[in-house]
Amino acid sequence: MKREQTIASLGTLVQLRSLAVDRLQADLASQEATRVRYQNNLARMDALATGSGASGALPPALALNCGAYKQNVLAMAQLHRTDLALHEANMAVAQRKLSEAWTERELLGKVLEQQEVELAKEQDRIVRKREDDIATQSWMANRTA
Repeated sequence: MKREQTIASLGTLVQLRSLAVDRLQADLASQEATRVRYQNNLARMDALATGSGASGALPPALALNCGAYKQNVLAMAQLHRTDLALHEANMAVAQRKLSEAWTERELLGKVLEQQEVELAKEQDRIVRKREDDIATQSWMANRTA
């Protein structure tokens, strides 16, 4: 009875770990989508900065305006790159947590499997002993008759 309770508890733990792994995978997928958005935004900002043309060929007022525009776009792109680097660091932490949770789930799964095998062996031994006892009783009954 105790082994069955252990197996039930391990089964519950494996299910909980599986849910945690699923949650972490979903979180990592969301973070990956955010990373892609950052990269797409950076590509657009770079295109905006290079697409504004050379400011030196423009009249002084327009050149000043174009230069300020490029400087602001490049500054915003740099802030975006910093945010992306921080986000990627958070993704690395999330990936490590996912890996640890997956490993823990797998280990618990193996322990559960071992416990189930041991229970099956134990139950098989009980059945064989009962069959042996019945066979012995039958043999003894036939011998005395």
